[in-house]
Amino acid sequence: MELVLRYLGNLAALWVASQVFDKLTYGGEFGTLALAALVFTIVNMIVKPLLAVLSIPLIIVTFGIAYFFVNVLMLVLTDAVVGPFEAGPFWTVVGATIVIWLVNLVISAARHDLRRH
Repeated sequence: MELVLRYLGNLAALWVASQVFDKLTYGGEFGTLALAALVFTIVNMIVKPLLAVLSIPLIIVTFGIAYFFVNVLMLVLTDAVVGPFEAGPFWTVVGATIVIWLVNLVISAARHDLRRH
């Protein structure tokens, strides 16, 4: 169930990011967006923890800023795997990463509130 909720959260986050940034596109096809969200979810579950562990020294030296770029890299990796999904140029990817984080933060807070009640 947790995997499904993460997937749905990433689906919503990628859609919102595509609405905010014109250069983050998925060709207008819901199937492409759904596939990108699936790949993004899997990459965040498998690749991100490994890359984060390997980046610990850099994360410590940069006071955590390098971890943000690990997140940026997950979006770039999704772009590379899903052909019609385009994350856009560097600053679009940086902005989209922030938007995706914010959307997932709101969704996570809402889920936490629902569990409490």
